[in-house]
Amino acid sequence: MAQPQTKRAVHKKIASKRVLLLYSGGLDTSCMVRWLQEKYSADVITLTLDLGQGGLEEARAKALKLGAKSAHVVDARTEFVEQYVAKAIKANGLYQDQYPLSTAIARPLMAKVAVEYALKEGVDAIAHGCTGKGNDQVRFEISIGALAPDLEVLAPVREWNMSREEEIHYAERHGIPIPVDIHSPYSTDENLWGRSIECGVLEKPDSEPPAEIFEYAIPPEQAPNQPEYVELEFENGLPTSLNGRAENLVQLIAELHKIAGRNGVGIIDMVEDRVVGLKSREIYECPAAVVLLAAHRDLERFCCTIHENEFKPLVDRMWAELAYKGLWNDPLMADLEAFTDKINERVSGWVRVKLYKGHAQVVGRRSENGLYDLNLATYERQQTFDQSASPGFIKIWGLPTRSANQLQTKYEALGNKR
Repeated sequence: MAQPQTKRAVHKKIASKRVLLLYSGGLDTSCMVRWLQEKYSADVITLTLDLGQGGLEEARAKALKLGAKSAHVVDARTEFVEQYVAKAIKANGLYQDQYPLSTAIARPLMAKVAVEYALKEGVDAIAHGCTGKGNDQVRFEISIGALAPDLEVLAPVREWNMSREEEIHYAERHGIPIPVDIHSPYSTDENLWGRSIECGVLEKPDSEPPAEIFEYAIPPEQAPNQPEYVELEFENGLPTSLNGRAENLVQLIAELHKIAGRNGVGIIDMVEDRVVGLKSREIYECPAAVVLLAAHRDLERFCCTIHENEFKPLVDRMWAELAYKGLWNDPLMADLEAFTDKINERVSGWVRVKLYKGHAQVVGRRSENGLYDLNLATYERQQTFDQSASPGFIKIWGLPTRSANQLQTKYEALGNKR
């Protein structure tokens, strides 16, 4: 009984006060504007970040129509790619080797800006539209707690206990315009780095995703029958030009989305392990991310030593874990990024990627920092590798293995087993 009493106390504290709502314009947060007004008699201020998803002015107008006292829209595209996406590229950021963390890395930025506006507006609480089953509640609340521990955080979806169908009916009863209906119940989140799609038939892991859900990439079988090539220039680990045209990172990602997407590249269908412990079937569209991460990873290996190449994936994996699990502001994240920044000081060069029916294959790379030496690697007469040194190397390298096997043979001869 203690938990419900705590919730009632929170309701009383927030009643008739000001709440900053992280507002997307979708089903959950649109219902939330009205629900916060009804439940807490709160003045609602909305905050929407432009991360490349579009439709921002429509979201602002909708929030005001629903009764928000004010509606802020912030263009955060440049900060997102320079301070968040750039770090993901340097860390080859993939959760469980598949997910490029498109939604995950946007949440700490949204939390940061929300705290800035909450302090400026003098609100009593920040509200978000996350469910109690998802990862985003963890990402938002840990980041907000790290930046402003005294701010109250509200999660109405955890309180109102409505199914998605019930939410749709709630919206219909209250005249709330929403972008879904019961027959098309998909929930999406998108930004410059990618797009995620959930709900509906996608919750059945044995069902193929219908083609209608995709916006960034066409199904691979519908892609052109001829491959398309892209050439990327990198400087200090970050892409600086696409097909010979120097572009800022926002422009480059947007253009690469179109090129890779029309070749069916970037569709990811996976069952991932959420922070809260359950498994979830997730569909992502990340055309630019898939290409850039493949190109960066290849160039990085080309420029680094064998020891760096064996250690770096451990750092990358931990970085992705922290980003996915909401620990963007943990000190370990800064420690890992110090390493990835150092490694990427040498990752400059050119990469050619072949795009064909859903595949992105690196087919060429060149760098002044590359450790590949043709004169050492070639099998032609001009090779400079001293093959006469190999027998001694092999004898020493294999010494531990030979010694262990000799000992095992001795034990077996005596009828023993190790």
